[in-house]
Amino acid sequence: MSDTPDETVRNRRKVRQGIVVSDAREKTITVEIRDSVVHPRYQKTVGRRTRLHVHDELNDARRGDTVRVAETRPMSKTKRWRLESIVERAR
Repeated sequence: MSDTPDETVRNRRKVRQGIVVSDAREKTITVEIRDSVVHPRYQKTVGRRTRLHVHDELNDARRGDTVRVAETRPMSKTKRWRLESIVERAR
């Protein structure tokens, strides 16, 4: 029985999808995730964005690509995500 409840919960990592907004650094990309939420009081849809610093080992992703990123151990002061796959290339 290797699938104990503790292992299953521990290995569940957050996965997000966003667009690469910067690829200027070596082995690091910046991914912007856009989300729409309803304001609790005014019931208006508000757009939010989150920028993540992502580890890209092969320097494969380019600006404008849609990518999938996964949560991982801290790699530097700001990098806590790694590139999982490139969903769609920029045109």
